[in-house]
Amino acid sequence: MTSLDIAASSPIRRDETVQVALLLAFAGGYLDAYTWIIHGVMANAQTANLVLLWVYGTTGEWARALHFVPPMLAFAVGIVMAAFLRSATGERASAISTLIEIVMLVTVGILHNRLPDLAGTLGISFVAAMQAAIFTKVEGVIYSSVMITGNLRQAIEGVFAVVSGQFGSLRRPGIFAALCVAFGIGAAVGAYATKVIPDLALGLPVVALLIVLFRCEIRPNGEHP
Repeated sequence: MTSLDIAASSPIRRDETVQVALLLAFAGGYLDAYTWIIHGVMANAQTANLVLLWVYGTTGEWARALHFVPPMLAFAVGIVMAAFLRSATGERASAISTLIEIVMLVTVGILHNRLPDLAGTLGISFVAAMQAAIFTKVEGVIYSSVMITGNLRQAIEGVFAVVSGQFGSLRRPGIFAALCVAFGIGAAVGAYATKVIPDLALGLPVVALLIVLFRCEIRPNGEHP
């Protein structure tokens, strides 16, 4: 029995459903587009920030290079905060972290015209880190809601496994392909909204996260606390 079979035969946690994963992937792509357009850095893709740090650093453009350091530090703080939430609150960590994300994004959105670029970058990178560290599985299988590299690999490997007869279901690669598409749609919508309605642009990921919060908190009929 494969790990996927075991995951499929076990009850799916509310924060590991496909619907939640797709909403988070949409928000992840959206926030990356937003922070790139508004702040010139990536909220989620710390690999890109690190590469750009050294691209500019090796040419002696240290002022531009150091621009990419704060989001990386904020991301690290968000990871530590997420680890603390998991140890302190257990299964409640997903709902609490989502609520923190919503509050942070609303704050950044309200202060959009007054907030220095650095503060906005720190807040959104912190949010991205918490999302990445708390929501790590979809239907029991590890994925990422803030980047597509691993998801794309899983989708391609899954299709290959089905074609080569190693595995009989397209569900798993289909889920990972859908996550990549949701991330791309989020980036496209985020880019458009940020250019057209910059003061209100963060409203859409907030709505997505509110739905995630609702889905994490609602209990199916017959389920008791």
